[in-house]
Amino acid sequence: MNELNSEAYALAQDAADPLRAFREEFHVPRHDGAEQAYFCGNSLGLQPKSARAHVEEVLDKWAMEAVEGHFTGQAQWMPYHELVRDPLATVVGAQPSEVVAMNSLTANLHLMMVSFYRPTRERPAILMEAGAFPSDRYALESQVRFHGFDPSTDLIELQPDEADGTFSIQALERAIAEHGPRLALVLWPGVQYRSGQAFDLGEITRLGHAAGAVVGFDLAHAVGNLPLQLHNSGADFAVWCHYKYMNAGPGAVAGCFVHERHARTGRPRFAGWWGQEQSTRFRMGPEFVPTPGADGWQLSNPPILGLAPLRGSLELFERAGMDALREKSLKLTAYLETLIRERLSDNLQIATPSDPAQRGCQLSLRVVGGRDRGRALFEYLASRGVLGDWREPDVIRISPVPLYNTHADVLRFARAVEAWQG
Repeated sequence: MNELNSEAYALAQDAADPLRAFREEFHVPRHDGAEQAYFCGNSLGLQPKSARAHVEEVLDKWAMEAVEGHFTGQAQWMPYHELVRDPLATVVGAQPSEVVAMNSLTANLHLMMVSFYRPTRERPAILMEAGAFPSDRYALESQVRFHGFDPSTDLIELQPDEADGTFSIQALERAIAEHGPRLALVLWPGVQYRSGQAFDLGEITRLGHAAGAVVGFDLAHAVGNLPLQLHNSGADFAVWCHYKYMNAGPGAVAGCFVHERHARTGRPRFAGWWGQEQSTRFRMGPEFVPTPGADGWQLSNPPILGLAPLRGSLELFERAGMDALREKSLKLTAYLETLIRERLSDNLQIATPSDPAQRGCQLSLRVVGGRDRGRALFEYLASRGVLGDWREPDVIRISPVPLYNTHADVLRFARAVEAWQG
């Protein structure tokens, strides 16, 4: 253990890291003249250095070509969203026609629920996790009310059944069996934002479908964090953001998945002209004929300046590969876990599952002694250039992101906690 706590060990691990050069592809914020140990990729990913060039490319084209920029060059604006389609499909394990970058996460969730939450008197209910990210709960409750049902009975919030607020698959299976005849939709996270627990999307989909429900996922904390197989999971739909692990900038354009079996179905939707089939879009006719696949859920032409940084990030994901990123993530997070359990257990308790299959890179930490001590430690770490993030009521989230974090960053966190006199 003394070896693991040595700077020589951390630096040796980083020197042997095949992905070590990717850190140089990002702008790392500085504190007192030195780079931060930045562990907030689960909240806002760092800026890829290539993002500026992509944004400036759009600005230059606008300045020099104005409206003609829609139709000229490799990065013309008319099909601009298609530039991110293939690499994004690779990141989430989908067919290119199943993914689209559009809108924001909660807007996409509402659009998906228009099509996939079709409650009846017999099946009005939605199953979700208790303690979900508030925006999800607000969206689901409002949808239940919009359809004339009662959230007190028809929005079912499954309580965690394990220590530290995590869920067993058995609890989810029991809930689906109990409420199955009334379930219209199961909406579940890929990674729970507060606990960091990751879930088996394929198994949840299987259970939901067996009960006759539609199954969708909020993957805000999973995309870019874990290798996903959305197509093979059988999920009906999924939504996510791109400003966390996908490093596309604050408020970045979000993402959406619709399984190919729904590509040509007559499911109702809220329509807009950019979802119209491309061959007839500019005829400006009155009849809406959706483009097959996820593109058919688009409403308006995409925000080109908003998509530009995502191109830069996806280029890095293509070069690194999700399998290699996951391999490094497992090592970094295991190193963090070991240091906490062996050296910091007097102050920190890990709330995230220890099974690597049930987590990504995030560890959610509770400080022994309660909220006030937790806030004090969080603020102390920030004062030392070690930046995690705080989630009420008592969680510090630390996420060593494999694209840019290092073993040296993790060791710096551990030594800062050891030096704390809280």
